[in-house]
Amino acid sequence: MSISNYEAKPITPSADDYFRLRQVAGLSSKSREAIAVGLPNTLYAVTVYFKDDSSVVGMGRVIGDGGLFAQVVDIAVEPKHQGLGVGKTIVQMITDWLKANLPKGAYVSLLADGEAYRLYEKFGFELTAPASVGMALRL
Repeated sequence: MSISNYEAKPITPSADDYFRLRQVAGLSSKSREAIAVGLPNTLYAVTVYFKDDSSVVGMGRVIGDGGLFAQVVDIAVEPKHQGLGVGKTIVQMITDWLKANLPKGAYVSLLADGEAYRLYEKFGFELTAPASVGMALRL
């Protein structure tokens, strides 16, 4: 398979696809209630479809205030479709949108799991530690 077997669209995934992709990609689960509130507040999203059966196999979103701050979240690709350029396509589309739609001086952040930071570095993201470190409050 190659990236030509996929179609990436600038749309927010459905709640069901979002829930499923987070699970199969090993991300923390989110409640259906939180998903119903959060997805409509997406600034920009990419959903990737496998052309053979039109199934959703990848996603990524941007959240934030649209001016000062944005965060790249929910980068997820089904394991059997990883390593084929799907994640790279998602991050490329998101980065292109950020550059075209956010004002100069906007701060874009993300949290990278494991070695994923290597992908984000290819698109200009930089490690912030030790000057700053990520923190979280889980509700």
